[in-house]
Amino acid sequence: MFLLNLILAIVWAVVIGEFSIANLLAGFVIGYFALWVASPKGTKSVYFSKARQLTNFVLFFLWELLIASIRVAVDIVTPRHRMKPAILAISTTGYTSNELALLANTITLTPGSLSVDVAPDGNTLFVHVMYSDDIEQTRREIEQALGGRVKELLQ
Repeated sequence: MFLLNLILAIVWAVVIGEFSIANLLAGFVIGYFALWVASPKGTKSVYFSKARQLTNFVLFFLWELLIASIRVAVDIVTPRHRMKPAILAISTTGYTSNELALLANTITLTPGSLSVDVAPDGNTLFVHVMYSDDIEQTRREIEQALGGRVKELLQ
């Protein structure tokens, strides 16, 4: 389905007469909806659910990125620092290596947090966070909100 969607995007760009990123992206989105409408009811491909999960994950991550960036920027430009750093042990029992890598990289890309290390057994990810008023709540947020989305996306 993904390959067919790419072909439809290229066909769209050919019909429009201009190969640009915007036209290919528009063709991809239009092709996605055309494939979704054309697929028989009750036999929806996994492609459509994964595309929706990927979109939700990207939007969630961009929101978290925005909030974390604002929090760090405000702390930098104000005279009073609100940092309460901590190193958390996040349980990664049951994660595949791809899920663990995506989780660790997503945490590292978010300002104010950094994946420090993975335990030798692979069941614990150590994360440094700049802001942690409640360590258990911060751990739960990472495990449930981010970890849950990562597992859902890659399973």
